[in-house]
Amino acid sequence: MKNFFRKIAFGIKADEKIPSDPLTWATSQITDKIPELSWKGKYILSEKEMRKTYWKEYRYTESVVFRKKYKKDPEGLKKAEKQLNNDTGKHFWPNYEISIRHTEAVKSTSPVLAKLWFFWTNHFTISDTQSLRPFSNGPYQREFIRSNMNQRFEKMAIEGTLAWPMIMHLDNKDNVGPKSISAKQDWRIREKKPATINENHARELMELHTISPSAGYTQEDVIELAKIMTGWRPKWSKREDHSHDVKFDRERHEPGKKYVLGKKYNSGSKSIKVAIKDLVNHPSCREFIATKLCRYLITDNPTKEMIIPIIKAWEKSDGYLPEVHKAAIKVAFEFNEKNKKFQNPENWWLQMINMSGMTSEYPISEYYMDKYKFGFFASKKQRFSDWLLEDLGCNPYRSKQPNGYSDISTDWMSTELMIRRLLYAKKAFYMMKAEDQNDDTLHERIVLKNFDNPDQILKILSKNKVNRQKYTVLFNLPETLKA
Repeated sequence: MKNFFRKIAFGIKADEKIPSDPLTWATSQITDKIPELSWKGKYILSEKEMRKTYWKEYRYTESVVFRKKYKKDPEGLKKAEKQLNNDTGKHFWPNYEISIRHTEAVKSTSPVLAKLWFFWTNHFTISDTQSLRPFSNGPYQREFIRSNMNQRFEKMAIEGTLAWPMIMHLDNKDNVGPKSISAKQDWRIREKKPATINENHARELMELHTISPSAGYTQEDVIELAKIMTGWRPKWSKREDHSHDVKFDRERHEPGKKYVLGKKYNSGSKSIKVAIKDLVNHPSCREFIATKLCRYLITDNPTKEMIIPIIKAWEKSDGYLPEVHKAAIKVAFEFNEKNKKFQNPENWWLQMINMSGMTSEYPISEYYMDKYKFGFFASKKQRFSDWLLEDLGCNPYRSKQPNGYSDISTDWMSTELMIRRLLYAKKAFYMMKAEDQNDDTLHERIVLKNFDNPDQILKILSKNKVNRQKYTVLFNLPETLKA
């Protein structure tokens, strides 16, 4: 069952004792209390702090000051934008947040919780729009996802949906009822900006976050849900842009009754929470997320035997996520021997780092990341994490699609990505301590503690004469790429 530690977490360190009871080891990390982050750096800022300070300054300066000042000076604009990036830490923040995220994976006492956290951040993904990636994605994933992993799914869905980054990401700030008070205001007629329904947020809430298309909803259901969501926005001002907290703006809310999946909803601020409650309690939502959990942890093609226990745990606990997670872990344990799951590049990298004991070099330490000076360009080392994940095609803050990264193996098996994994496996070797690079037995200890077929793997590795080659091969074997 050694393979289970890679499937459900990031493997066992070479000098770490193998837990005698793998299932208990895994489920004990899922409790009613979310542990504090292991990261002890000084820049763990809240989503609101980031938004009200750095995002606001970036947006105002870029869209108002620079637009006027450098209207006829493209070269001056390029230089000024570069300095603005440094002043606001645009290239620093994503790397800092990745260090926080990856520290939980390889240095915390709850790596299983970390791997499930990664699942949920991908489920409620936010793409790189509105400059959200550098200033909001990390705090959003900490505050609205991780902090709610000991709650019912309903709470995570409500708070995640109405959070400032998601409202901005899915354009609900532009969702205005055509029959609302705002629709009749003179300035709209004067500036030819009629009030219109923006379906984007409502569509993704149904399709990607809750019930999925299998629920059989229609385009009219999407429009009606969008009407329910009208008015939820941060107000705009020239100096503040949209940096204000999300509030319910009754003047922009579409009046009258709405009907979603045959149920009637009243007008007003309370209707969105009622609608989300109904969505998360829909049978299609339970099956959709149970299937995704199985696809993430176990296999590309989950069976009913895998999915049903998770659905039952959901029903019994009313969507209480610790119970849902424990059920998913148990299923992963029971089906471990017969199913191997291809690890996405981020999980693969962290597995390699953890098993090899390279945690002194990666993630980049609090000490080094805290040395960043605003106004200056971040060093290569401070920017390494963002580059790494971008090269591997799996940056958690740069998802190209609204449904996040795929959990299907074939989507990660291109020739280019395989070559990049080879290159980064080699790079990781040189991140090891000198004594570990020269230790001719370390790779054996890694294999013996993390693989159910060690003899076969060691036989392959023995064909390589130098340690660098052994590690490059080890971390790109099919047995390693799959867990």
